[in-house]
Amino acid sequence: MNLRRAAWAIAALVVLVVACAPFVAPQNPYDLAQLELLDAKLAPGSAGITGMTYWLGTDEQGRDLWSAILYGLRVSLAVATLATLIALTLGTAAGITAAYAGGRTDEAIMRVVDLQLSFPAVLIALVLLAVLGTGLDKVVVALVCAQWAYYARTARSAALVERSKEYVDAARALGLSAQRIAFRHILPNCMAPLIVVASAQAAHAIALEATLSFLGLGVPVTSPTLGLLVANGYPHLLAGRYWISFYPGIALLLAIVALNLAGERLRRKLDAKSG
Repeated sequence: MNLRRAAWAIAALVVLVVACAPFVAPQNPYDLAQLELLDAKLAPGSAGITGMTYWLGTDEQGRDLWSAILYGLRVSLAVATLATLIALTLGTAAGITAAYAGGRTDEAIMRVVDLQLSFPAVLIALVLLAVLGTGLDKVVVALVCAQWAYYARTARSAALVERSKEYVDAARALGLSAQRIAFRHILPNCMAPLIVVASAQAAHAIALEATLSFLGLGVPVTSPTLGLLVANGYPHLLAGRYWISFYPGIALLLAIVALNLAGERLRRKLDAKSG
């Protein structure tokens, strides 16, 4: 229980620090005027030629890694949050429609969902980015296409349970439209499992975006995320400059683990309320 509370605290701290990155970070790592090439690849705790102390070291371009991690987390969380909200909306709409309509509509939607879930999410994202190209908007589209099916299946399962309850029969007896019954009455009662899935998929979206960036298919180099920071330091690992990849990797790991544990705590709370 204490571990899950700590995860909530870490997740909240990450969001707070990332939101305040321009005020917390000692350097804007993507402003070329603030970078000093002579400070490139400095070890953690080293002082630069301007007297600035780089507590986590610098990368090959002279960027302060602490600042780069904060800005990288900012981009990663923004992309993952936007993709999660869009995928949640589209997947939920598809799942609710399939459950309430039934018949051929249900069959057609769920066959598409089953087909997509038969492929790894990273493979779907790689294929889409290979076709669409790189960019923040392209990454969001790839993440949405890779994840919407999870929400559709969850929404359908919950809606099938709700569809057989008495309040739905009462709404039909009152002559309410199918659309109103599905999205004004059934949907609110399906939100608990969808919120839990969204918390887990948000962590998965961060990991997936980092994977794409590591492979060079994510966001542009002008606004690198944690995955690209890890990729930039990878060639220097054998040279002993571990910090260039190590600290961004630790930040990525902490963010993903905190979101997963926070989602697990949220699931337990929602299960307790529903029970």
